[in-house]
Amino acid sequence: MKQLQQTLRKSYSFEGKGLHTGKVARLTINPAPEDTGIMFRRTDVSGDLYIEALAEYVSSTDRSTTLTKDGVSVMTVEHLLSALTGMGIDNALVDIDNIEIPILDGSAKPYVDAIWNDGIAAQKSERKYLELDHEITVTSEKTGSSIVITPSENPSFDVNIDFNSKVLGLQSAHWDPSMVYAEEIGVCRTFVFFHEIEFLFKNNLIKGGDVDNAIVIVEHPVSKEQLEHMSQLFNVPMLERCENGYLNNLQLRFQNECARHKLLDLIGDFRLAGGFLKAGVKAVRSGHTINTNAAKEIRKHLLSR
Repeated sequence: MKQLQQTLRKSYSFEGKGLHTGKVARLTINPAPEDTGIMFRRTDVSGDLYIEALAEYVSSTDRSTTLTKDGVSVMTVEHLLSALTGMGIDNALVDIDNIEIPILDGSAKPYVDAIWNDGIAAQKSERKYLELDHEITVTSEKTGSSIVITPSENPSFDVNIDFNSKVLGLQSAHWDPSMVYAEEIGVCRTFVFFHEIEFLFKNNLIKGGDVDNAIVIVEHPVSKEQLEHMSQLFNVPMLERCENGYLNNLQLRFQNECARHKLLDLIGDFRLAGGFLKAGVKAVRSGHTINTNAAKEIRKHLLSR
């Protein structure tokens, strides 16, 4: 059965701070014509420059994925790209008035909630799937990460994570189009280890992070003074240690929420291959660097044929 391309039925706007810059941005996702794909436009810079959601525009993968074209950047695109992909959106124009996509609650939930009920419109043209003619493997000796992409008529994503963490343990997650992305993957939040926070903050990252938009994993005992320091750093009410290894009595949405969030990221980064992929993707210890490198390899393969 042929699948028609889809866009949004109307525009949807969101406002919030960026996870890494802390800068507030207003973002609007707009319908777009057939064969547009996903494009970003920085309305504070130029109304004429469109940054296509393609792997060749990846300029940074330091804790998020940044796209840059002609000196203009959009940061932390992966959650929005994941939401649009999981919801089956082929074509959309994303307007944003600052450099970084709002982190919102740390997941893709605000996006999928907005368009879930009646936000999807079928278009006239048929969807053009990305189809490979051989398996692609991408590995990283430095991180021990690997991604294997195998041609398949039944697309799927599988992730295994291992952070050598007593709290997380070994986790895995799976998604394929027979599952409801909005309920199974889109609601899963980003996460950070407590012992990483100060280093990241000092390196100009997670300036917009707080306990409302990230799962904070406490791997080692922390003192009252450390909690006070983190509270001041992020300008949030006094933090408390939770006995289950998560800060501030956090309730997980799934026992493997962290693995599911890594899967959310993988789906978003893989959208940079240029569309919907007909393949099975198996990722081990994946992150934005290997995800986007794999998307680049797919692009090279498709463009060389």
